[in-house]
Amino acid sequence: MLIALDSSTLTLSLALVGPGPQLLAEESHPPPRKQSEMLPGALCELLARHGLGLANVSGYAVGLGPGSFTGLRIGLSTVKALAYAHRRPVGGVSSLAALALDGPVNVPLLPVMVARRDEVYVGFYRRTGEGLVQEAAEEAWTPAQLGAHLGAHPEARALGPAAKVLEGVLVQAGAQSAQLLAGPAFPSAWAVARLVRVPDSFVAETLFSLEPHYLRASEAERNPRFPPLPGPVPTARIRGEEE
Repeated sequence: MLIALDSSTLTLSLALVGPGPQLLAEESHPPPRKQSEMLPGALCELLARHGLGLANVSGYAVGLGPGSFTGLRIGLSTVKALAYAHRRPVGGVSSLAALALDGPVNVPLLPVMVARRDEVYVGFYRRTGEGLVQEAAEEAWTPAQLGAHLGAHPEARALGPAAKVLEGVLVQAGAQSAQLLAGPAFPSAWAVARLVRVPDSFVAETLFSLEPHYLRASEAERNPRFPPLPGPVPTARIRGEEE
């Protein structure tokens, strides 16, 4: 039995998943409650409602972002701590991919989430039944770039938290309203569970190497008043900036 979660947005998504995979239970916790106040309590309460405890969990599946820097750190650190304490394996997958799995089949899908600095996180996927094909690397774009891309690719569909929130800007930049799908409002833990490959056994090095998928540096990392600490430059987790 797996516990799956995604904390890349302000809404925490949790799922209890059996072999198959089979969805046993799913729930979401939107604002105003903070994820730092809910985890791991909400996770343990979900298990308790089904007569289970942490000892019954065989592994964890987690959405790795991109998304909220704070939310991703909270979700992944909670999972890592529980997995390490009970020697359980953990697998991670893109939160944008989880959004795409809830989209229509056989069309180009652009799952989008709002980022700071007037940007959106954008993925490029095509759903084939219960699987996904990634057609390009995930990026951080301006809404104008996204709208122009949609205008140039009328067959594409944008979905996710940013699609309808930014509809006016995207349409002004070239997108059609019909290309902007109403949901999902957040990446679901059930989608994460269906996509992730959880290792067969616990390996500490694998657990420690699991990092959030950031598409850009955080505000703190960009602040010139706080230069990087001595040692290796930690850019491997920031897609596109390690090249």
